[in-house]
Amino acid sequence: MQQFLWREWQRRGVFAWILWPLSRIFWIVMTARRASFSAGWRRTFRSAQPVMIVGNLTVGGAGKTPVVIALVEALRKQGFRPGVISRGYGARIKAPRAVTLNADAREVGDEPLLIAQRTGAPVWVCPDRAAAARALCDAHPEINLIISDDGLQHYQLARDVELAVFDERLGGNGWLLPAGPLREPLARARDATLVHAHAARPSWPNTFAFQLRFGDAWQISHPDRRRPLAEFIGARILAAAGIGAPERFFSMLRGIGLTLQTQALPDHFAWQCNPFIKVSADIILVTEKDAVKCRAGGDARFWAVPVHTTLDPRLLTLIMEKIRG
Repeated sequence: MQQFLWREWQRRGVFAWILWPLSRIFWIVMTARRASFSAGWRRTFRSAQPVMIVGNLTVGGAGKTPVVIALVEALRKQGFRPGVISRGYGARIKAPRAVTLNADAREVGDEPLLIAQRTGAPVWVCPDRAAAARALCDAHPEINLIISDDGLQHYQLARDVELAVFDERLGGNGWLLPAGPLREPLARARDATLVHAHAARPSWPNTFAFQLRFGDAWQISHPDRRRPLAEFIGARILAAAGIGAPERFFSMLRGIGLTLQTQALPDHFAWQCNPFIKVSADIILVTEKDAVKCRAGGDARFWAVPVHTTLDPRLLTLIMEKIRG
């Protein structure tokens, strides 16, 4: 279904035109909601610490979580002490909750757990991001910057910097849901736009490219074991990904010379068991987002592939200027 929708959302075909009237209704509701915050009819919470939102204007994954991880690491080098908040997608969370390194992804969300494990930064989750920000600041008074993983449309939380992330699909056909992939119009104001380096460069203001690259794979049954991906060339490989854009993961693997069978899984796939016990493959490669919840059952074929992000230094300069006023 995800693949079908994105295929249709890349063009203004019959499917999109049928749904276009519903997009006008979506626009009315979206505009009224945002106006209610702008007019002060609905309250916003402003944290004592600056808040940066890293989100999407489109539905589905665009590489947002690797960007958050890269920002945490890069801003630390500039003297900031960032903490992270997130919705905790898929987890049953009613009150703010800290994400510990050995937490269950089903209870805190896969992306927050991955961010916590990769960065060591304090991470709190709650559907109410304002409540998550309060809890984060109360528990960690040492932080001086809050980074929100997603939440551009969560206007209850006031923000100082807004970044919108796009992959090679950009804004699709340019229409709002459900006729297109957009949550808000492409013309929506933001401080910067991040676009995957392989995408066509749009002529939007303050647009910066970001580059994704693979690190050494690590074995899920023995996380201390690492191997360069080049060592898997010639093996029978199954690549599986439960992310918003699995084909990006597959194409990057093919780009380094690997021959693959592929299995696209639903985004935030639960991995309650090993679905590939009977699959004939020497190696099974998955994303780190899948690895934090993968029930491989000791299957030594499972290897997680970390993704590292290179950011434009000019983007970091812009962010620091905004944060410091």
